[in-house]
Amino acid sequence: MIALKDRTMAAAYQQTRHITPEFEAQLLDSIDKWIDRELRPVIMEHDHGDIWPAKIVDQMVELGLFGATIGQDYGGLGLPATTYGKIVARIASYWMAPTGIFNSHLIMALAIEKFGTQAQKAEWLPRMARGEIRGGLALTEPDAGTDLQGIRMTARRDGDDYIINGTKTWISNGLKGHAFALLVKTDLAAEPRYKGMSLFIADKGHEGFRTGKKIKKLGYNSIDSGELIFEYCRLPADQLIGGIEGQGFFQATGGLELGRINVAARGVGMAEGALRLATEYAQVRKTMGKPIAEHQAIQLKLGEMVTRARAARLLMLDAAEAYDRGERCDMEAGMAKFFSSEAAVKNSEEAMRIFGGYSYSKDYDIERFYRDAMLMCIGEGTNEMQRMIIAKQWIKRNPA
Repeated sequence: MIALKDRTMAAAYQQTRHITPEFEAQLLDSIDKWIDRELRPVIMEHDHGDIWPAKIVDQMVELGLFGATIGQDYGGLGLPATTYGKIVARIASYWMAPTGIFNSHLIMALAIEKFGTQAQKAEWLPRMARGEIRGGLALTEPDAGTDLQGIRMTARRDGDDYIINGTKTWISNGLKGHAFALLVKTDLAAEPRYKGMSLFIADKGHEGFRTGKKIKKLGYNSIDSGELIFEYCRLPADQLIGGIEGQGFFQATGGLELGRINVAARGVGMAEGALRLATEYAQVRKTMGKPIAEHQAIQLKLGEMVTRARAARLLMLDAAEAYDRGERCDMEAGMAKFFSSEAAVKNSEEAMRIFGGYSYSKDYDIERFYRDAMLMCIGEGTNEMQRMIIAKQWIKRNPA
C-alpha cells in the first residue's frame, strides 16, 4: 500500500497504474485530510467575498484533480467515473464551487481525448493533466442554452485559419481559464442544424478573443462565470477538434454524460453535507429541556434526509458504473443528475428549517448550501430536460 502523506495523488497513482479498493480508500483519505487542513478554514472568506481561490486551485493541481479522468498515457490519473464521483461528492459536501473548476476542464479534456487527432492529444492533454492549461466548455450563448442547435457563433474557413465571430456566456472558468472547447457553426445552411456545428480548441492570446463581464450570481461564488467574445478572431485550422467539420454537436454532448455524473456527485455531496450539518446542530440545540433531535418533528425530517441522500448516492454510482463499463448511460446519468440535484435542494431546505432563525445568518455554513444547491437543478441541462431524456430513453428500451 502506497502512503500518500508525502506525495501527490498523481505520483502515487502512476506507480500503481490501477485502482484497488485499498488505493481508492487512500485517495479519499488524502482528499479528506486536504479538506480539513486547507479547504474548510477558507470557505467562508472566499464564498462571502466571491474571491477566486488561487491557492486552493494550486493545491488541486498538486492533488492531480485536473488530470483526474485524463488517460495515464497523457499524464493523467485515468480514474474511473466511480472514484471520480466519490471524490467530487467528498469535496462538495463542504464546498461545491471548487468541483466546478475542474469539472469543466475535464469535459474539455474528454472531448479532445475521445475525438481529437493524435497531434491534438499530444499537444494539449499532458499540459491539461498537469494543470498548466486550465480549460472550460464554451457552449452557452445569450439566446441558446439548453437548445444547443440554436447557437449563432460562426466559424468561416480562411486559408489555414478559421475566422470566429460571436459571444458565449455563463462560461465556467471564463475569466481565469486558459482554453475552451468552443462550439460554433461552420455551415449555416445545414439541415438538420446539428450537422453544421463544429468544436474548436480556443486558447486565449489570439487577436479578437477577449473576455467580457464577470456574471454576479446568487451562489456558486469564487468560480468565475463570464463572457467570451470573439470578433474576427483567427484560430488555426489545426485546432478544429478531430480535423473534420460538422462533428461538433456530438463531440460536445459526448462529454455531458461525465458532466452530469459530476453534477450528480455534487448533488450527492451537498445532500450529505446538509444532512451532516443538520444532524450536528440537532444534537446540540435544545428546546423544552432536550436536544431537538429527540423531537419527533425533527426526527421525521432527518429520516427523510438520510434516505434521500443515500438514494442520490446509489443513483450516481449506478450511472458511473455504467459509464465505466463503456455503456450508453444518458438515461442513468440523467436520473442521477435529476434526483441528486433535487435531493441537494430539498436537504438544504430541510436543514434550514432545522436550524431555524440561525439558518439565515452568514455565520453558519447551511445558508451557503441553500444558495448553491439550486444551480445543480439548472446547470448541465435543466432537470426539466433531464426528465424528457429519461422518458425518451426509457421508451426506446421498452418498446411496446
